[in-house]
This record gives sequence, structure tokens and C-alpha cells, in this order.
Amino acid sequence: MDKLIIKGPVKLQGKVRISGAKNAALPILLSTILLNGTISINNIPYIKDIDIAIKLLQCLGAKIKKGKLLYLDTRNIKNNLLPKQFITVIRASVWIISPLLVRFGKFRMFYPGGCAIGKRPIDLHIKYLCQLGAVIKEKKNYIIGYIPNKIIGTHIIMDKISVGATISTILLAIFAKGITIIDNPAKEPEIQDLSNFLNFMGARIYGTGTNRITINGIQYLNDKNKIYTIIPDRIETGTFLVAAAMSKSKIICEHTNPQHLTVVLEKLKDTGANIQIGKNWCSLDMNNKTPKAVDIITGPYPNFPTDMQTLFTVLNAISHGISNITETIFENRFLHIFELKKMGAEIFLKNNRIMYINGKKMLKGTQVIATDLRASISLVLAGCHAIGTTIIHNINYIDRGYENIEQKLLLLGAKIKRIKRIKI
Repeated sequence: MDKLIIKGPVKLQGKVRISGAKNAALPILLSTILLNGTISINNIPYIKDIDIAIKLLQCLGAKIKKGKLLYLDTRNIKNNLLPKQFITVIRASVWIISPLLVRFGKFRMFYPGGCAIGKRPIDLHIKYLCQLGAVIKEKKNYIIGYIPNKIIGTHIIMDKISVGATISTILLAIFAKGITIIDNPAKEPEIQDLSNFLNFMGARIYGTGTNRITINGIQYLNDKNKIYTIIPDRIETGTFLVAAAMSKSKIICEHTNPQHLTVVLEKLKDTGANIQIGKNWCSLDMNNKTPKAVDIITGPYPNFPTDMQTLFTVLNAISHGISNITETIFENRFLHIFELKKMGAEIFLKNNRIMYINGKKMLKGTQVIATDLRASISLVLAGCHAIGTTIIHNINYIDRGYENIEQKLLLLGAKIKRIKRIKI
């Protein structure tokens, strides 16, 4: 894998344009299998996970043209067995199951992959799809499924809030006979964006973002070429706001939606930051003050997002005061702690769920290893703040979720350089 060399400390400041939301783009992209037509998608983030999703669609026979608009033609899709090297890399590949069941009545695929941040079984996906009429069997390395009769609308009560399972259920239920009710669904803005996209194409989904989703089944989606725009990435927005707080400076995030970051913005205000918001922008100005440490408890939306946990870990590590962060979503999202401790951070982990952080003024540059997407960006911000040179190995993880991250950081004042691995 590649590595990043970062020289610090630097003050990150200025303006940055936020890319489209990865976690909205992936399910929307894969849902186009349902379309049997053409669509153009605007604001697609060209990141590694999107590239893999595009390859998956191309393996099925989709015609795709990349540009400012991503053009897709899914009229000639076939039910091919998808290559293991693509399926096992991104967990989002699980969202292909429902579209294949709708379009072909059956599927066979290898188990989906993703970042190493804890157990993320697909049992809930399978459970709810079976409630809608699917038969799904798990084999040693793959899963198979089919629709023996029809997809039938039903009342689904989700055992626990699950973003992935909510998406899978919606993608199958929109073609069910009758009405489907989903109680206790995930409410993330990215799920709302998926529902908006599907409704844009003719689906009838109501209540996304609330405690109950109601879906009136349809027979097909519209196949006329339209243009749909993906929402901005709220996690990328939060990333650059944290960067400003760590630098005691000001960063303006353009082309974003601050309404998707309410809890994060409130926590940043608690650090002493001055937050300003507009319709499609927000800014953080630390006014050259050391941020105050804040306590965090992650939870399903609209609570504090788990994807921001690593960023607030490094922010608290250089803030004034003692804080604790409780992770309730993923049991293994603490691998970044050990790397931050190499840089001098004082972090103590208890029961693999709660960490206690004693803030200090500066970190020191050293060699660290990125273990997943969100851990990698926390190490990048730590490197920009630290005294000396920081070398981050396995940095390719960052390409899975951040578009042009080095260029954006360079424009904000970072001293950062990527060293690509030489392939032998």
C-alpha cells in the first residue's frame, strides 16, 4: 500500500468544496440495477469504493460513462456471478442482492467485505428479505437466494437499527405486491437520499427519516434518462471542521448541508468554536483558542455518528481537559488509539467500548499504520498537528471515502506527499 508523509505542525485554513456522500452514492449506484433503463448521476464522489461499485455493475453488463455526470445504462444487465475480488472488498456489495432478486428472481454471490471495524453480519438483511418472500441460504463462502412465488408486502419490525438492512429492505419492498411497513428503521440522511432517488424514478416511499417507513409497491421504475444529484458528504464536512478546530483556525465548507450535522456542530460549539451556517455552507472559527475537550457517545442518526468518533478522538487528544468517548455501534473501532499513542496521545481504553482521553498541547510525528478508512483520516489530521514528520503506512484506506483528499489538504496549507508503492 501507499504511504503519506506529513510535515507539521501546520495551520489548516481556507475554503474547501465538499464532495458527494459516499454512503448515499453507493446504494443509489447499485440500485440502478432495478431501473432497466438509463440515468445520469451528479455529484458522484470518485473514490475507491465507487470505482469498485462501477466495476461490479460493468461485470453485470451495465454501460457506464464517467465524467462530471456519471451515465449508466442498465438495460442489458445479466445475472452473472460477480468476481470475488470485488464483492469481498466493499460491504456495500450486499445491496446488490435485492436488485438481483427483483430483476432475475434469484442470485448467487460471495460474502461482502469492508473495513475491519468489528462484526457486521448480514443476518438482518437476510431476515427481512425473507419476510418479504425471498428464500436465502448461506453456504461456506457464499450465499444464494431466490423468490419462489412473489415479493409480498408485509409489516417488518426491525430488531435493532441497521443502516444496511434498512437499505436492503427498501430495495426489495418497492416492488412488493401491496404495502410494506418498516418500523424502527435507520434514519440517516443517506437513506433519505436513496428514497428520494427511488421516488424520483417512480417509487412510492413515505416516512424515510422517521420511526416508520411505508412503501406502496410498484411494478417498475421509470426508464427515461434523468439527472439526479447526490447529497453532500456530512462526514467529510465534519472532518474539515475538526481540522479547523485542531488548527485553532477557520475553515469554510462549501457545497454541504449543515442540517445533516446538527449534533456534530453542537459538540464543536462545546469546544469553544464559533460555528456559522448557511443554506449550503458552514464554517468553524476557533479564533486561535485551544479547544475544550468534549464527551461523546456514538449512536444511530440523529445521534452522534460513529464515523466521526475517530476524528473527535484526535481532537480531544490535543484539547484542554479530560474527556471520554463511548462507542456503541462498532466494538472494534478503537484501532486508531494505539497509533495515536505512538504520537504521544494519552488515551486509555476500557472494555473495548469507552476511552478516556487526557488532552495535551502537542503530538509528535512518528511512523503509524492506518487500519481502516476513518482511522486513516484521524492520523492524517494528527500528522498535520504534530511536531516533526509523520509517516502513515497503508494509507490506501483513505481513498475508499475521501475524494482528492491530498489536494484539498494542500490547498488548506498542509505539507503532505504520497509515496506510491512500487509494484514488482
